[in-house]
Amino acid sequence: MSFPLLTATAVLPAVGAIATAAVPAKQRTAAKWLALLFSLATLVLAAVVAVRFDPGGGRFQLTESHAWIADFGVRYELGVDGIAVALIALTALLIPFVILAGWHDADPQETGNTRWRPTQGFFALILLVEAMVIISFEATDVFLFYIFFEAMLIPMYFLIGGFGDRAGQHGEKEAATQRSYAAVKFLLYNLVGGLIMLAAVIGLYVVAGNFSLQGIAAARANGSLDMATNTERLLFLGFFFAFAVKAPLWPLHTWLPNAMGEATTPVAVLITAVVDKVGTFAMLRFCLQLFPEASKWATPVILVLALISIVYGALVAVGQRDIKRLIAFASISHFGFIIMGIFAMTSQGQSGATLYMVNHGISTAALMLVAGFLISRRGSRLIADYGGVQKVAPVLAGTFLIGGLATLSLPGLAPFVSEFLVLVGTFTRYPVIGIIATFGIVLAALYTLVLYQRTMTGPVKPSTEGIADLRVRELAVVVPLIGVLIFLGVYPKPLTELVNPAVKHTLSDVHKKDPKPEVEAAHK
Repeated sequence: MSFPLLTATAVLPAVGAIATAAVPAKQRTAAKWLALLFSLATLVLAAVVAVRFDPGGGRFQLTESHAWIADFGVRYELGVDGIAVALIALTALLIPFVILAGWHDADPQETGNTRWRPTQGFFALILLVEAMVIISFEATDVFLFYIFFEAMLIPMYFLIGGFGDRAGQHGEKEAATQRSYAAVKFLLYNLVGGLIMLAAVIGLYVVAGNFSLQGIAAARANGSLDMATNTERLLFLGFFFAFAVKAPLWPLHTWLPNAMGEATTPVAVLITAVVDKVGTFAMLRFCLQLFPEASKWATPVILVLALISIVYGALVAVGQRDIKRLIAFASISHFGFIIMGIFAMTSQGQSGATLYMVNHGISTAALMLVAGFLISRRGSRLIADYGGVQKVAPVLAGTFLIGGLATLSLPGLAPFVSEFLVLVGTFTRYPVIGIIATFGIVLAALYTLVLYQRTMTGPVKPSTEGIADLRVRELAVVVPLIGVLIFLGVYPKPLTELVNPAVKHTLSDVHKKDPKPEVEAAHK
């Protein structure tokens, strides 16, 4: 029996979470190092998964399959395609930086209470989220995926509500109220989506008789499974609604700015760079593969919603006064690009969408973490409280600028490649949608450069005179992320070679081919 590599990659951070939580109350530093070591070990396993995966091989590789709840056709089935491998690598890469960035975020206040262990709990919950996200990317059994898709809400709820941003704009009592509101809103939105999806999961079992992604696909291929049109559409809507909430897609997005604003900066990165990617990934893996005809039927409406997300998120970001909320609305705009690329139903669009998931995760992590370091120094999230930071902290300002330029998809940085592919892939099939979506690029340049200009340039304000530059630990967080952004911006080939075969399989599921170029058609 071969080594269960995928299971080990998901179980290791879960074991780390238990071990970290068990560290004695006074050993806070030991708990931090233990969590960091487990996250690095998980990164090593994720790298092994990437090396073992053959882009030219079968669709799902490193598979594991065991009977679980036999009476209901539920199996413990894991497998990865190129898209899943890329997102597992992204998750495993970001978690060590999240832990380093939040090194002091959960240190207890001087209350004299030695029994309460917030530091251990904080890092244990982060590792637990990592485990659940990774197994969500690996699951090829719909019921198994659903369990962890929903279960990750619990640790995220406690991370948002129990470890709030200490640089809030309110007193401690009101800040606690705001954190509680954000956590409950996050939980309710995602629970509603999950409950609707649960009904669809049950409906899928009634129709198909099992939960295996590959089994259902095989039954479709040999003609033994033929869903009625209305049934397929209803099931698709149940799945898509849950994924659209997680993504987040307009108008189901309103929980995100609250959650990111009130959470600590590392948890905000965890939300938008890691957890939310499960929603867009699931659209590719489950919506398109399980319900191909319904996916094509819903495409026009979804593209309009994605377009609204792009423009709306960017417009609202322009008017923000809070740094973290600005980045949150920018992420809503970026997720609009990802969903637009998925449902453009072209190889360029879906390859770009997958690359966008990875590149957005890295660029948003870089920008948000540098912003968090800035906010922790000044104790304020308001843009108006800053000015002239580049004169007193030039390295901080420089890294902030690079993160911002990546967010607006500057050529030479990783997000440019993905955004370009999404726009090209959309334009070839839906030119009007593609043209309007480019307006989001202009707005991205506006909100990013205005943010930099208001916080980093101009005369030094008295309140920013004492801001220190980045420390060694903070540089260890930011510099590698910037290095990855530059590397993938100049040389995206490793990612494109990984995801392109998986994208071809997805397009074949929905029986779509790329439109022929107009020049070629005219020549014929």
